[in-house]
Amino acid sequence: MTIVKLEFTPASIPYKHREVSSQVRRDGVSDIVVRAEADNGLVGWGESCSGADLESVLAALHAMKPFVLGRNPWESERIRAELWHRGIWSFRKATASFAYAGIDMALWDICGKACGQPLFNLFGGRVRETVNYFYYLAQAPRQEIAAQCRDGLSKGFHVFYLKAGIDIERELEMVGAIRETGGARIKIRLDANGAWTVNEALRNLARLDAYGIDFIEQPVMQDPQEGMREVRSRCRTAVCANEGLWTAEDAYRQMKSRTADVYCFSPYWVGSLALFQRLSFVAHCEGLQVVKHTHGEFGIAAAAAQHVLLTLPNLADGNQQTAYMMEGDVVWGRIPIAGGPDWGVPQGAGLGVEVDPEQLGCYHELYRQRGQFLPYDPADTGREV
Repeated sequence: MTIVKLEFTPASIPYKHREVSSQVRRDGVSDIVVRAEADNGLVGWGESCSGADLESVLAALHAMKPFVLGRNPWESERIRAELWHRGIWSFRKATASFAYAGIDMALWDICGKACGQPLFNLFGGRVRETVNYFYYLAQAPRQEIAAQCRDGLSKGFHVFYLKAGIDIERELEMVGAIRETGGARIKIRLDANGAWTVNEALRNLARLDAYGIDFIEQPVMQDPQEGMREVRSRCRTAVCANEGLWTAEDAYRQMKSRTADVYCFSPYWVGSLALFQRLSFVAHCEGLQVVKHTHGEFGIAAAAAQHVLLTLPNLADGNQQTAYMMEGDVVWGRIPIAGGPDWGVPQGAGLGVEVDPEQLGCYHELYRQRGQFLPYDPADTGREV
């Protein structure tokens, strides 16, 4: 069995509302759908993350084609290693990982279909029956935050996630509303995207401590790593690392140096499903937890990650997702987390999802007309939300 065709289709899916943080102003998700076809007629689907510039990732995918065509899909890790070495993508690992992760998913999808097995069985089998995901709150005045919380509670969510690092006084008010609305049993998670200094982080987290924050994601910049370790050692709140896990090597170094209690990353960060699983087991051996990160994703990437998450013994609840805030998807039907917090065992061989050509065509046309949903708004130079 060899790969005879690779096709790449950029697509843009709008959000129901703008995503706002100390880092981004984004109105939707733009990714690249990967279609791989084998000489026996099997088709595999993958999804490459756009990052800051979709066209650069698309160019990387086309440059990777010669390393994939004519190859056995069971050799995805070997292909990735050759790309990094002979293709010198080791000089641009982040872009390479964002691109190759989509090819890797498509190859694994073909492999699962070839042997009639879901991906989680190819990754050692599941250790859990379900994976839990968070409710992504949008920054808003107190009453609107409370209304969002009530919506999440009505759907069964118990982990609520809010971006921080913009205005601590407003954020304290929002967190108070979340705790008041959700009660003592919900988990509140914040993500500052590295917006604070060490001293700011310590002061802000001391004030937030009254609300029982479950963990703070990336309170300070990733470099130097000593900043994260200092915050972790001096505050009561658990610390989660995200920025700075840019490559497999970076993730390994951070885990071994124990910069955080929880590591938030994905196959995009390290370039393949297998490396994501292996590094998650490194964290497990260190007595640490992992949670899946999202840059925003279609149902293809969400399904691929779901299979691996089912195999992880150290997975936290409240994994990241944006399906609930997206207007649609490129896969047939809607994935379970588009309407609730839990996703069980995918059915069928491979990824367990198939692309809807009509929907893909619709969202590709949106991309063609308006381009990528940029992570920033060129017209918005202020910090108001």
